[in-house]
Amino acid sequence: MATRWRCWNPRGTPPTQLAGGFELPDTLTVPHRVEDEFRRRSGSLPPDTQLLLLVAAADPTGDVALLSRATAQLGIARTGAAPAEAAGLLEIDTRVRFRHPLARSAVYRAATPPDQRRAHGALAAATDPQLDPDRRAWHRAQSVLGTDEEAAAELERSADRARARGGLAAAAAFLQRAATLTPDHATRARRALEAARAKHEAGASESALELLTAAPLGPLDALQRAHLDLLRAQIVFHLTRGTEVPGMLMDAAKAFAPLDAALSRETYLHALDAAIINGGGDAVRIAEAALAAPAPGVPTRPVDLLLDGLTTTLTRGYSAGAPGLRLALAAFRDGPQAESVQSSQSDRWLWLAGRNAVAVLDDELLYVLAARNVQLAREAGALATLPAALNFLSITSVLMGDLAHADELATEATVITQATGGVPLRHARVILNAWRGDQAETTALNAIIASDDTYPDEGAEVSLAQYAMAVLHNGLGNYSAAQEAAARACRSDEQSISSTGLPELIEASVRAGEPARAALALEQFSSHAYACGTSWALGLAARSRALTSTGPGTEEQYREAIERLGESRMASDAARAHLVYGEWLRREGRRQDARKRLRTAHQLLSELGLEAFAERAARELRATGEHPRKRSTQPAHALTTHELHIARLVATGATSREIAAQLFLSPRTIEAHLRNIFRKLGITSRRQLKDLPLP
Repeated sequence: MATRWRCWNPRGTPPTQLAGGFELPDTLTVPHRVEDEFRRRSGSLPPDTQLLLLVAAADPTGDVALLSRATAQLGIARTGAAPAEAAGLLEIDTRVRFRHPLARSAVYRAATPPDQRRAHGALAAATDPQLDPDRRAWHRAQSVLGTDEEAAAELERSADRARARGGLAAAAAFLQRAATLTPDHATRARRALEAARAKHEAGASESALELLTAAPLGPLDALQRAHLDLLRAQIVFHLTRGTEVPGMLMDAAKAFAPLDAALSRETYLHALDAAIINGGGDAVRIAEAALAAPAPGVPTRPVDLLLDGLTTTLTRGYSAGAPGLRLALAAFRDGPQAESVQSSQSDRWLWLAGRNAVAVLDDELLYVLAARNVQLAREAGALATLPAALNFLSITSVLMGDLAHADELATEATVITQATGGVPLRHARVILNAWRGDQAETTALNAIIASDDTYPDEGAEVSLAQYAMAVLHNGLGNYSAAQEAAARACRSDEQSISSTGLPELIEASVRAGEPARAALALEQFSSHAYACGTSWALGLAARSRALTSTGPGTEEQYREAIERLGESRMASDAARAHLVYGEWLRREGRRQDARKRLRTAHQLLSELGLEAFAERAARELRATGEHPRKRSTQPAHALTTHELHIARLVATGATSREIAAQLFLSPRTIEAHLRNIFRKLGITSRRQLKDLPLP
């Protein structure tokens, strides 16, 4: 059977062949036939040449001077490489290169463990501890037989440096090896727990769970046991969205209470977030338990304010909790950005903070928090959390009217999730397609979400899909279907869904001829909007009031909606305000005024790519006797979503290797995509691509 290898480089980018480097690769399948051929070639070489090959395979840097120093440590003559070069295995010029990418792995794996340790020991001795302490620590650790606390401590220091520069995967590799080398049981348990946590954060959640299960973690004190339970619950939630996870997290929070009150409160927030995402009514019960939790014992942090705001909202109502939520989100926005413990603790909650910026309809906070969340997750190499951050920024971009960027973000999130495992998050894609007016794709995705047992019926993923269906059907004019979907969405414990779903319910109810239902939803939404007080909130409230009004003040409310939403970042909602105003004007018999407003709505909606709403505006325009202009097509419209994403990255000046790293593809695949892009756009160079207008 072929052997599977895996490695993540220190920046958390795609798998690479590091053989004897920081972590052995296992994503590459090496057929026995090819492997045996390389073994046969290397096995026929002189012993010194075989050892030189092993040293070269054990260090992937290709540093000629390092190889020379290491082989000198082993007493190998400079001419020792000649037989390997003659055999077609190796070439040495300015760099050390294996002729075939599989040769390095085959040479390393064919060596005996004692010879591997000799090679790493020589490399450690040849590596400058001042210039490259981490690589020296790794080679030294690989040269050890048994345990060695000094080597383990050196690896732990390397892990700290790797984490600080965004190398979570490298930090996990350092810590896992450090745990293996640690002679003291308690210290070994601590390092194994830290390694598992780093693996999970880097996107290797299944490996982290295996480490927790298989590693010798005893003896654990009460605090370590609580940490273990917390991490296991987080991993299970990431991989399965298990309905048992909120209870597991609440048990961990209770265990932390007498040991670390601040961490207990954070764990209650984990439990609350999991319960909100899963639905099922656990959120209020957990919120009530969190209210009884002990004070954090440290100065108030943004995370404490967020917990207080959420628990108040869930137990006392939206109007009571909204001011506290806004205070918490401002604290996240204004909190420390330097490298500090408090800053890193706050960063991990940016996704939840951003979602609650939607809950309080604060577009400025939403933009800042969503963008920062993606930036910091990228910089940290936190592949476990990056897909959710990308999906959320994608939804934010949809609301802001940048659907092309939203598409890129959702695509990237999908690729990372497929590469690292975890529950697929489809809500960004279904919302994007709904606002586009793509009925086939939106309906298909909604059906997948509805039929997948991973997503509870009352969970956030299903509710977000229902919100998307409400948007879709409002755009298409299927108002009864929109009303039903919006009503289902608004039953979610996730406040961001009800805040955005209620305006959809109001519009659908009015158009479906159910004014009483619209009035009830308007009363609920108005209390939300006035508690928020933002341009986005007040603009949506004015639009909703105008839809339900029949008196002389109706036009003033439409104008207020357009003005307030125009002051916000939410271009999609602002364009829809022009549409409903134009529709009202036509029904009032003011044909000329309606034409002007509907012409504006059609242009805005078309430019944003909100095709169903744009067609709705076009139908209204035709009813006034005017035929709307068709949208001109651009060459870039011929590109697929994936090609457009690559084209935009190339236009920023990114190299094929950098794009490949971000998209988890090979540089060769990127070049193939580029050839298709150039052909479709009728260009021949990257420079020309930079000058083209891309959607």
